Amino acid sequence: MTRNRYNPPLRAERGAALVTALLLLVILTILGISGIVTATLELQMAGNTQYQERAFQAAEHAIEVAMISPDLSTLNTITAPGAPACSPNCAVPESGDAFDYQVYYDTTAGGTPVIGGGYSLGAGLEAYHFMVETSGESARGATSEHTQSFYIVGPSEN
Repeated sequence: MTRNRYNPPLRAERGAALVTALLLLVILTILGISGIVTATLELQMAGNTQYQERAFQAAEHAIEVAMISPDLSTLNTITAPGAPACSPNCAVPESGDAFDYQVYYDTTAGGTPVIGGGYSLGAGLEAYHFMVETSGESARGATSEHTQSFYIVGPSEN
């Protein structure tokens, strides 16, 4: 029997191609799994950022609600602050995220006289300093707390 010198006998092959193919398959499987894990983690991080932003917006919404509240009074102090009528179940209408606030008159700042009435407002006016502390909460435990101060110009108490 004559042998072709380019075709070695079958006995000489010992499964090197199979071992190489299996190693490449294991490497590709590991790369695929790490890609899936990375994508899942990035998706979760993006979701957390979105929920944190929603909590931030809920706290900002609470500031707006507090500032237009008809219950603003110099009788609301830090020891007896005003709270929303819906407390403790306040929610942003669009998103349903929870919020709460406390608003109070800052007795340390008191009323600041508006010099000359402030242009055409007339005399006898004061600027009353109020503080509002808000909190917003969204899914996955995302929370945001804000403190804002504002003045309301009104008749002088003196």
